[in-house]
Amino acid sequence: MRIAVTTPTGNVGRHVVALLIRAGLRPLVLARDPGRLDPGVRREVDAVAVDQRDPAAVVAATAGVDALFWVDPPTTGADPLGDYASATASVVSAVRVNGIERTVFQSSVGAELRHGAGEIDGLAGTETALDALGATVTHLRCGYFFSNLVSFLDAVRAGTIPVILPLGQPLAWVAPRDIAEVAVARLLTTHWSGRHVQAVHGPADLAWPRAAEIVSAAVGRPLRVERVGDDAMRHLLRASGMADGLVEAVIGMSTGLRDGFVPEQPRTLRTTTPTTLASWAYDVLRPLI
Repeated sequence: MRIAVTTPTGNVGRHVVALLIRAGLRPLVLARDPGRLDPGVRREVDAVAVDQRDPAAVVAATAGVDALFWVDPPTTGADPLGDYASATASVVSAVRVNGIERTVFQSSVGAELRHGAGEIDGLAGTETALDALGATVTHLRCGYFFSNLVSFLDAVRAGTIPVILPLGQPLAWVAPRDIAEVAVARLLTTHWSGRHVQAVHGPADLAWPRAAEIVSAAVGRPLRVERVGDDAMRHLLRASGMADGLVEAVIGMSTGLRDGFVPEQPRTLRTTTPTTLASWAYDVLRPLI
């Protein structure tokens, strides 16, 4: 079985690679810079330098692949949705030209809205393009990554995280490694076909104040959340160096999901994963503080 993995050094991709190696496979990894791979991992994979927004390069790299784990690469430019559209063109070309049998796509809770959710709209575009192709695909509708807290390290150290969601609104919080486990189970299983949606909701829905309490106890320092207005958040994001287009895409991920949004798939045994925010924060975040 030949399995290709994109973003192999990312929050989820690195775990997908490790799990496939432990399953006895030698995955093909598509990376913009294979030199960033851990040397131990590098010896266990076939690595190809690829720009995921270059359809011809992606098609060439995935020739002969049976299954593909696709993550739209992160965008830092002024036109995030344009970047997502370029990545979408690449994965659609690869699946069509190479006849890839199974694709697992890392999407997000909120992609079911199709528009009005900022950067998540780019993921929705990839979903709809793969669906239109008639591909055998599983869209992983993932909750809010624990690892997003790493981008708030300065705020965590300062003791206050600014948010624009209502403080009482629960979110599905999920560990990246748990997403990888769900993805690998799909990649290694051959009996499914057609279009599937698989929500990955983590172990519990948590509003921001409860999440802050959990993280505070795990890292051993006080932490609270403060709700700020949309314009105040825009100012904070611009001050961090974000381009205006990306600022609006990031803001939209919250504003698009705060007015009574309910995920398409409910929390069930199938959509619930085990790693708790407390254990992740103690193991991963605490050493960084």
